[in-house]
Amino acid sequence: MKRVVFDRVGSPADVLRVEDDVPAPQPNRGEVLVRMLASPINPSDLMYIAGGYGITPKLPATPGFEGVGVVEAVGGGLLGWLRRGKRVAVINDRIGNWAEYTVTKARQVIPVPDYLSDDQAATFFVNPATAVVMTQKVLRILPGEWLLQSAAGSSLGQMVIRLGKRFGFRTVNVVRRREQVEELKKLGADAVLVESDGPLTEQLRKLGIEDIRFAIDPVGGKTASEVIEALAPGGRCLLFGSLSDDAVSIHQRVMISRSIQVEGFWLAAWARKQSILTMLRLFRKVRSMMHEGVLQTTFAATYPLEEIKKAVEHASAPGKGGKVLLRVGTR
Repeated sequence: MKRVVFDRVGSPADVLRVEDDVPAPQPNRGEVLVRMLASPINPSDLMYIAGGYGITPKLPATPGFEGVGVVEAVGGGLLGWLRRGKRVAVINDRIGNWAEYTVTKARQVIPVPDYLSDDQAATFFVNPATAVVMTQKVLRILPGEWLLQSAAGSSLGQMVIRLGKRFGFRTVNVVRRREQVEELKKLGADAVLVESDGPLTEQLRKLGIEDIRFAIDPVGGKTASEVIEALAPGGRCLLFGSLSDDAVSIHQRVMISRSIQVEGFWLAAWARKQSILTMLRLFRKVRSMMHEGVLQTTFAATYPLEEIKKAVEHASAPGKGGKVLLRVGTR
């Protein structure tokens, strides 16, 4: 088979290479062999390759946490046999999905309906599930409440805006590029702030927006610090990414006097604590809202595995206008 691999951590465009004619992995009991069709390039993938993610790669390693494929073989176990021959969304923390074949646990593949394209099914887990869980399961934002989010022009940020329209909560959306303002307003954003226009607290004051009790931030550093400072008393912020290497800095008096809670959120860690029934309900909800268009992903470009260096360079570029996808195989 063909796969993408790296032998050392570093800039993805520098360390990634394609290997041809390597043996396909074999599934152990409780695992399945998946023939991959497509896999997106997420920020978490790029951070993993660069050595800045919460999981340390065992080198040499193949990247790619999520994707879509067809279960070709089973290592044993009832769940695996039930998945055999089915097209499935794949979440992988063992071998990586940027390959023609991969192996993962049978419980980490979810059958996807025919109405979902390969492109959309490839992005089933990371952004859609994270957006739903943060807003509906962890923060439990009620209709009429305000949610402040940074990096709002990202794929996940746009999903959160559509979730706000769907469930009735209002969104304040922080972006870096001014051209994103009208784009997000057309999508349904209630307010859009540009970071370079000044401190978020001052911008919110001018707009008359108060009592923001919920916030989510994938950036960290100065951006997350301003997001936290903008929260009302009793506010709660979820930090779910670290696009900036800078640390969050907020004076303890702000958090103490306002009883602000700041928590880390990682979908994989949250999922490990849930029952099978809870996860099945979540997957049904995600499938339904993907079909409705609420959790749709926009794509900027598609590349074959052979053009992995071009693909990761494109995925790393600002203002790319959507997700970059790797096309691995065909049905």
